[in-house]
Amino acid sequence: MAIDRAQVRHVARLARLSLTPAEEEKFATQLSHVLDYIEKLSAVDVSAVQPLAFAGDVEQAAGLEPGAALRPDEVQPGVSREDAMAAAPASNGTVFLVPRIIE
Repeated sequence: MAIDRAQVRHVARLARLSLTPAEEEKFATQLSHVLDYIEKLSAVDVSAVQPLAFAGDVEQAAGLEPGAALRPDEVQPGVSREDAMAAAPASNGTVFLVPRIIE
């Protein structure tokens, strides 16, 4: 699928990017290659492939014994409100105070 410079300009405008004509041409070529590769991937039959939570074996990638990478959830003590408020740059004792950004 070919992407032309007009489409690149449109996407750049939406992203508020300023591109030179050379960059527009370069990105048009690169994006066309990406879309061509996606078309090739979409042609692959994956109907017999089971969905995965990870792209690989977590234990094997980390060099761990099977089941060692996932630990059971345990409740851990957290930071108290007083300690969190004391460490904040600005607070009123119950909430963090931040600069107003919306008028």
